[in-house]
Amino acid sequence: MTRHQTIASLFALAVTSLALQTSPGLAFSSEAQQMCSGDAMRLCSSEIPDIPRITACMVRNKAQVSPGCRAVMNREHAAAAASRKREAAAR
Repeated sequence: MTRHQTIASLFALAVTSLALQTSPGLAFSSEAQQMCSGDAMRLCSSEIPDIPRITACMVRNKAQVSPGCRAVMNREHAAAAASRKREAAAR
């Protein structure tokens, strides 16, 4: 695996870590990797390979990420919120 692929994979994992916090079985998506790796390199390269720091950086810089990456972040955040809601209702 090249350095860029490794960084992209780490970032994709970070992008979806908000969902992972409440849904441990959820894996990062190839869409997140494709749409957000450039933004991670541009905005958060100093945080790599620390996934929690990459995640915090991307959330902090959400207004500066590309529209495609923002859409993935929003969709995965909404999915995590829905999952938390279902889990709370099941209790």
